[in-house]
Amino acid sequence: MHDPLPLLLAMLIVFGSAKLLAELFERLGQPGLVGEILAGALIGPSVLGWIAPNETLKALSDLGVMFLLFGVGLEVKASELLKVGGKAMLVATIGVIVPFLAGWGILFAWGAPQLEAVFVGAAMVATSVGITASVLSARGLLHEIASKIILAAAVIDDVLGLIVLAVVSGIARGRVNVWEIALTAGLASGFTVLMAVWGTTALNRLLPHFASRARADEAKFHIALVFLFAMALLAQYTGVAAIVGAFLAGLALTDGADARVRTLTRGVSELLVPFFLVGIGLNLNLRLFRSKSIVALALLILAAAIVTKLVGCGIGALSLGWENALKVGLGMVPRGEVGMVVAQIGLGMAVIRSEVYGVVVFMAVATTLVAPLLLKIAFRAPQPLRAS
Repeated sequence: MHDPLPLLLAMLIVFGSAKLLAELFERLGQPGLVGEILAGALIGPSVLGWIAPNETLKALSDLGVMFLLFGVGLEVKASELLKVGGKAMLVATIGVIVPFLAGWGILFAWGAPQLEAVFVGAAMVATSVGITASVLSARGLLHEIASKIILAAAVIDDVLGLIVLAVVSGIARGRVNVWEIALTAGLASGFTVLMAVWGTTALNRLLPHFASRARADEAKFHIALVFLFAMALLAQYTGVAAIVGAFLAGLALTDGADARVRTLTRGVSELLVPFFLVGIGLNLNLRLFRSKSIVALALLILAAAIVTKLVGCGIGALSLGWENALKVGLGMVPRGEVGMVVAQIGLGMAVIRSEVYGVVVFMAVATTLVAPLLLKIAFRAPQPLRAS
C-alpha cells in the first residue's frame, strides 16, 4: 500500500484474483463478472489492502472497457439501433430526469448544501453501459429488442449526462456559459449521429481498399485497432466518453470485420476487461462509513439509484410490454465509473465533502454489482420480443 507494487506482480494479483472469484461465482450459478468486481473490493483498500488504485491500473481499466464496448459494437448493426432510436431517446431522457431529481431531493432533504445536492443528482444520471453490455454479450442477448434499446439509450444517456455535468459545473463556478454548453452538446450529438448513420457505409468502402494493399499479417485487425483508437480520441474531443467512440467504431466495422478480427478482439478483451471490473471494486472504501447517518444515506441513495432508473427508463419502454420495460430499466441501472467521475469533479471543486463522495462511490460500485444479478432474473422472461 505504501510503495507501488512492481507492475507484473500487480497484474498477477489483479488478474489472478479476478479469475479465481469469477470461477467461484460461475460455479455458484452467478455471473462471473460480479466475482471480478468483488475481487477488487477484496484486494483493495477496504479489506486486504494489497492493491491501491493507481494510474497504471486505471490505464489498463480504460483499455479494458474500450475493447469490451468495441467488441459489443462488432456484434450489433447500426441500422438495428437506429430503428429503436426514438424509443431509446425517450428511455434516456426520462432516465436522466428522474434520477437527477431524486438525488438532488434526497441530499437537499438530508440537509446538504444546494450545490452538493445538485452534484449528487448529476452523479446519478449517466449509465455505465460496460457492465450491462458484458452481461448481454456473454449470454448472447445482444439481438433482443430490449438489449438494442439499452445500448442506444446508453449512448444518448452519455450525451445528456455531459450536458447535465456542464450545467452543474458552470453553476459551481458561478457562471453558466450557454453557448459553450450548446457547442459541446452539438459536437457530441453530431459526432454520435454521424458515426451511427454513415459510419458503416464509409468503412465498407474504405476498409477493403486499405486491407487489399496491406502486406502485414493480421492487417485487418491492425486497421480496426487504428480506427478504434481514432474514434475513441475523437469522441473525447467532442465531449463524450471514449467508450462511446469505441462502441461506435465497432458498430461501423460490423459488416467489414471478419471472424479473425472478432476472435482477436475477444482475446484482447479477455486480458484487459478484468482490470476494468477489478478497478471498480478497488475504488470502494468502506472505512468512510463510520456513522449511522452516512450508512443510512448510502443505502437510501443506492435504493433511489436502482428504483429511479428502473421506473424512469422502464416507463420509456412500457409500450413494448412490462417484461421488456423491466429489462430496459434494470439494464440502465449500473453507474460504474461514470458516477465516480462526476463525484470526483465535485470533490475537486470543493462542493462535495469526502463522506458524500464516498456515498456516491458506494452507489456506483453497488449498482454495478447488483445489475448483473438483476439482469439474470429479468432476461429469464419467456418469449422475448425481437426487433423486426
